[in-house]
Formats: sequence, C-alpha cells, structure tokens
Amino acid sequence: MIPVKYNLRSLRARWVASLMTIIGTALVVWASVLAFGLAAGLEYTLNVSGEPLDMILLRKGATAETGSSVDEATARRVTALSNLATDDEGKTLVSPELVVIDNTARRGDGGNANVIIRGVTPIARKLRSEFKLVEGRDMKPGVREAITSRSMAQRFEGAGLGEELDLFGQKFKIVGLFEAGGGAAESEVWTDVEVLSQTSKREGGFSSVQLRTTSEENMTALVDLLENDEQFALKAISERQYFAEQSSAGIAIKIVGRVISVFLTIGAMFAVANTMYGAVASRAREIGTLRALGFARRTIVGCFLLESILLCLAGGLLGCLGTLPFNGLSTGTANWDTFSEITFSFRFGPDVLLQGALLAMLMGVVGGMAPAIRAVRIPIVSALREI
Repeated sequence: MIPVKYNLRSLRARWVASLMTIIGTALVVWASVLAFGLAAGLEYTLNVSGEPLDMILLRKGATAETGSSVDEATARRVTALSNLATDDEGKTLVSPELVVIDNTARRGDGGNANVIIRGVTPIARKLRSEFKLVEGRDMKPGVREAITSRSMAQRFEGAGLGEELDLFGQKFKIVGLFEAGGGAAESEVWTDVEVLSQTSKREGGFSSVQLRTTSEENMTALVDLLENDEQFALKAISERQYFAEQSSAGIAIKIVGRVISVFLTIGAMFAVANTMYGAVASRAREIGTLRALGFARRTIVGCFLLESILLCLAGGLLGCLGTLPFNGLSTGTANWDTFSEITFSFRFGPDVLLQGALLAMLMGVVGGMAPAIRAVRIPIVSALREI
C-alpha cells in the first residue's frame, strides 16, 4: 500500500492546482448546502406548528383558513361539545379565530408582500404551547393593538416594537413581540378578534375554530361528529395534517435546490477530473516507477482516488463552514395555499452538513475515477521514458 504521506506531498507540490480545485468544490458545496438549509428551515417551521391533539375546523371544502368561513352560531355549538380539553382554570380550549390578509411593505427592498393578520382570543395563546412574549407586553382586547414575532418585525415596515402598522386603513400599534417555537405563528400579526372583524368588515363570522381534544380516540370521534352532523357541516383536520398539506413551498425549494446542486456538481466533477488528469500527465514517471516497484494497479487507482477525495473533502469542509454564518438568518417565501408570506430561518443541522460532505465525496470519486484508471493503463516502459 502506498503511504498517505505520498498523496499529501503530491498535493502540496501541486499546490496551485490543488487550491483551485478546493475553492471550486467549496463554492459548489456552499451553494448546495445553502439551498438544503433553506428547505430544511421551511420544513421545520411547518412541522413544529402542529400540536398532537389540536384540531382546526374549517368550512367544508376549504383547504386553508384564508378561504374558510365559520358563522358565530356554529362556533358557539363547537364550544359546547364534550371531550374538549380545558386549561388550569377550567376554561375549554376552543378559540374561534379570524384570518385575513393585508398587503404590507417590506423593509429595505421597496416591495410589498401579503401578510397574515390573525384575530385571536386569549385562549389562542394556550393552544400554542411554545408561545411566549419576549419583548413588550400583550395587547389589550378592544383596542387597536397588535403583537408579532421578531422576524416579522425585521421584515416589514411598521411591524417593529412601538411602531404602527397600517391594516385596512387603520393604525395598529405593535406593543409586543412573541416567539412560537419557530412555528408558522411567527409569520403572523396577532390582534384582538373583535377589533379585526370590525376593521376588516368581516363581522359575524370566523375563519376557523381551533381546539384541543383530550385524547386521540376523542379526536377521531370528534372528526366523525363534525363532518357527519348537518348542524355543523365542518371540515375537521388535525393541526399537523393541516400544516403538512401546506408544505408545497418547501417541496418546491427542495426540488430547485437539488436541480441546482446537480448542475453545479457536474461542473465541479469536470474541474476535479481536469486537475487529476494534470496530475497523471505530470507524474507519468512516478507512476511507471511505482508499477516497476511492484505496486498493483488497483493500489495506484486507489492512490489517485484518495487524492481526489481529499481535495474535494477539503473543499466540502470549507463550503460547509462558509454556510454557518447564515444559520438562523430569517427569510421568507410565498405560501401558495394562503397566498401570503411565510417567514422562516436557515437551518444547517448535522443532516444538512452531512449532505454537503457526501456531495463533496461524490465529486471526488466520480471526478477522480477516470484519471485514476488512465494512470494505470500507461505502459511501464512508456511511463519511465516520460520526462
């Protein structure tokens, strides 16, 4: 077996070509891991948004809260149902909520985006177990006040703490910032449901009713009751299923990211192969000497493949490290089910970084295979005559 230090000395001797290959591989891995981290962040936001025993009730036929309508009488009947969970004070965990969309200016780029404005009751906070106020105070019912998340405050004009957000021609003061465990609620502005219904002229109804059941068995029974009883005529769906069905934007980002990675990887493989072909051409006498000393062809193939993989892994490591400053950075994309913007953060967990490392190794194996095979096909006598 050829010692590894032979490969390391070889790479150091051709340091310019080695460095260029490392930089090229690093750029490919960096761009690919960024795309993977973007998709992972969006998936995380939608996956953590649902509580296991929570349900969303929509109008029959509706696929999202923005296209649903539930009248007040039906919402009251839902509140009176049995097998619903209660809080420590004995209050039933049912929250009729109104969801409307308003067009709001983004900070910095001069563009606008649709933002979800959610009218909530005090129970709404208890239905989001990760909800907590992190700055300011909670809003008061009956007045034009609102709360939102830090990411929304950073992305939209008027959404910062102490600022006034223009909603449907009225000014709502932002009095608090909240966190919701990175879930979909952090893409929304919350205000009092009664105030929002008056401001948006949507009085007399809600978009959905959110509730918590006491067990999975009761959840199944409740679905049957609400969907089959004509006095309700509602579509009952678990929160987790609801957000899973809204993950189309994440799938699109993942597909685009994979396609970009494939094209970039093919280009990087050619760069690696070019470097290794150069190595073979300039080291023909070395190869001839190795074979004359009795090293087997597969050993020499393995030697050149190892060099290729080492180069690409070094580039992959550099590319992965280059993405870390973006970890947790907030961004947003369109949710085509609600036609609104959903905010989320880049997430570069171990699985995402492992994908980057595997991509670099793939480039090393595929890009180095052809030059390695060529190296052992050179006749020994011809190789020893090379200058």
